[in-house]
Amino acid sequence: MKRTTGQNRAITSQWRPATHAVRAGTWRTEQGETSEALFLNSGYSYESAAQAAARFAGTEAGMTYSRTQNPSVQMLEERIAMMEGAEACRAQASGMAAMTAAMLCQLSQGDHMVAGRALFGPCRWVIDNLLPRFGITTTVVDARDNAAWEAAIRKNTKVFFFETPANPTMDIADIAFISALGKAHGITTVVDNAFCTSALQRPLDLGADVVAYAATKLMDGQGRVLAGAVCGSKEFIEDKLLPFQRNTGPTLAPFSAWVVLKGLETLDLRAFRQSENAIRVGRFLEGRVPRIIHPGLPSHPQHDLAMKQMAAGGAIFSFVLDGGREQAWALLDALELIDISNNIGDTRSLICHPSTTTHHSVGAEGREAMGVVEGMLRMNVGLEDTDDLIEDLDRALTRAGL
Repeated sequence: MKRTTGQNRAITSQWRPATHAVRAGTWRTEQGETSEALFLNSGYSYESAAQAAARFAGTEAGMTYSRTQNPSVQMLEERIAMMEGAEACRAQASGMAAMTAAMLCQLSQGDHMVAGRALFGPCRWVIDNLLPRFGITTTVVDARDNAAWEAAIRKNTKVFFFETPANPTMDIADIAFISALGKAHGITTVVDNAFCTSALQRPLDLGADVVAYAATKLMDGQGRVLAGAVCGSKEFIEDKLLPFQRNTGPTLAPFSAWVVLKGLETLDLRAFRQSENAIRVGRFLEGRVPRIIHPGLPSHPQHDLAMKQMAAGGAIFSFVLDGGREQAWALLDALELIDISNNIGDTRSLICHPSTTTHHSVGAEGREAMGVVEGMLRMNVGLEDTDDLIEDLDRALTRAGL
């Protein structure tokens, strides 16, 4: 096999993200295939015992075992890294594998982390329940409050962790400010960028050290596989993340990597079209519901910051009904076109009730602190005709008494 894209970094580094999404990290066998080959193997053979020893010692490049390296997976890693503007990337078995690995690979007993309070439910579970078992403490702050980040710093603070936009409250964190603050104090800033991907937001360009992804979402974009990724400097990926990943095993399957590679080819088109659709649907809802939280709409309290960091508003937003859970469920049950689903980033429009799905594990007290109220619904706007989506929502809203 040979690399056919990425050999001349002076040229390929100048390509834009949409080109990287189609071309970066392409390897070809002697057959000259245009679509990436799929390598469904776990092990590799060697020409000699000396070669095997050299591979494991790291003195000779090449594959050893698919828990550490696989051609299909490595193509995906190279592509995501180039799209992100990162020196390196390691793919993970799922989005939560990526988030957990990004934290645990660099935290030890006695360390302290500062995290945004509005996070994906399982991320909060890791922070609230898993890390304390290993003697790692976390201060949770309102990620929108720059002063709160600085006030939370301790002598043993090692990591800042947040997502922006936040799930499902759509809070916007100031990536540039928080990252600069972290650098000034020797703290590593980790950003969960799953809602945007590099098509809409590039945290590394704004000073972040590490970007973590649920590639299950927009990167795949069609609800087919679980996948994750962590991007950062070569030093961070090879010296901190890789030893953790190699020895704990959150490895992405080659087939899943190949599926995400195919999804990335249309990421730019989907991300911007779905953002446009979400704006149109959001404007309709502004006139029908008590509150909508969409970073792409001027009504969002942090709209200016969002548009400074993001190329578009994204496919996902939340809205709140005054009738609490009963009214929210009534709307969901009245939908004919839009699916009730907790996934996001899909080409199909999806909607869920976070309090009883994605954030159920956080508990009532945690949800209240995050602002995840019983009347909140989170919507992922897909690629359907927006007139059909609006008509479906209009009927459901009417049946729910709105």
